[in-house]
Amino acid sequence: MRLSYQGPLPEMVGFLLLPQFSMMAFFAAVEPLRIANRIAHRPLFDWTLISADGGPVTASNGMTLMADQATAEVHHLPSLAVCSGFTPEAHLTRPLMAWLHQLNQVGCCLGGIDTGAFLLAATGLLKHERVALHWESLPAFRERFPGIDTTDELYELGERRFSCAGGAAAMDMALEVIARRHGAKLAIDVSEQLIHDRIRTRSDQQRMALVKRLGTHNRRVVEAVALMEQNLEEPLPLEEIASRVDVSVRQLQRLFEQELNVTPRQWYLQLRVKRARRLLAETDLAVLAVGVACGFNSSSSFARSFRAHYGYSPRQVRSAIAEKDL
Repeated sequence: MRLSYQGPLPEMVGFLLLPQFSMMAFFAAVEPLRIANRIAHRPLFDWTLISADGGPVTASNGMTLMADQATAEVHHLPSLAVCSGFTPEAHLTRPLMAWLHQLNQVGCCLGGIDTGAFLLAATGLLKHERVALHWESLPAFRERFPGIDTTDELYELGERRFSCAGGAAAMDMALEVIARRHGAKLAIDVSEQLIHDRIRTRSDQQRMALVKRLGTHNRRVVEAVALMEQNLEEPLPLEEIASRVDVSVRQLQRLFEQELNVTPRQWYLQLRVKRARRLLAETDLAVLAVGVACGFNSSSSFARSFRAHYGYSPRQVRSAIAEKDL
């Protein structure tokens, strides 16, 4: 899904499917291309499904797709989308890394859908690139690859690289590709077929506004939560948060209990342990390093808070996630 394309039609897009890939994101990328072909009454796009060994691949929802080709059988593609799920780097082998570099050398535009960017970054193919990722994966990616520029926009389209946040964002990226290649009218017609009432631009927000997510219009509560979300690695004292939103600590506590049924301290702690769980699942950072990245100043306080929230320790979470128990 490169920014521009001057080759023959149909334009071929490869999808590298890794175990536990996101089926939602994959279908959201493919279906607009299929519908564009149908509305245009001619093949504008084609796609091929690729796996490491050419065999079937099971998605995170338990459904299995048959691959068309093995990586060793593919030597040139205009574009390749890496589709993965949790722990994408667990599937990065030396042969796969060599294959991706070979495609890059012959001009293939490489991209990541959802967490596919982790694999491309680990392969060294995202240097000097700006990468769009799902908001939930951004903290882990930034910890793992601090030298790569990231964004929480829906997608990025370039001449040699592309990325998207996954989910419905893959649909918006595919619709922009259709509009650039074959006109806005076709993209709108495809969008209407998908009952997608508005083609979002890449700068649209991934997440709902805090007001909607929290279910409250209380300005001070919304501002306090925003401050907490922006300061997870170095948590702000509640006194400072209260001061910034122009209330006393007691008032802040009353507002949180009234609007969110929880204290500010409990809410802040929940945000930090939830981020820690994502880092444990999506990076190979040491457990202590994960705790520090989430604002805990000792391994004991991190383990205690984590276990109180989830019922198991940080050290247990990695093996449990790998076995799909949690």
